[in-house]
Amino acid sequence: QVQLVESGGKLAQAGDSLRLSCEASGRSFSTSAMGWLRQAPGKEREEVAAIGWAGGSTYYADSVKGRFFISRDNAKKTVYLQMNSLRPEDTAVYYCAVDRRYLLMSHEYANWGQGTQVTVSS
Repeated sequence: QVQLVESGGKLAQAGDSLRLSCEASGRSFSTSAMGWLRQAPGKEREEVAAIGWAGGSTYYADSVKGRFFISRDNAKKTVYLQMNSLRPEDTAVYYCAVDRRYLLMSHEYANWGQGTQVTVSS
């Protein structure tokens, strides 16, 4: 089983950039697609980005396409989310998670981190 620890969330101004990191432990990281999801107060958790196990495939929600970029370093067992041109509506707790399926990007997630808070002021 993979354990996940997110970091990098902070208070930012609209237009700023932040990079979130998610460090993993466990042997299945390098064979699992990974995702970043977020949950704003009073809203359901939504998937914002995902990346295949080798890093060659990516997915972005329309709301972040062209502004957020997901990447991974399997040697460091870390997945990143580069967030540019931040908007107040990006305010949420951001979670990384492990895809349930071996080698596939199914957008169904199992293990979750504890989350990191991103707050964007206007």
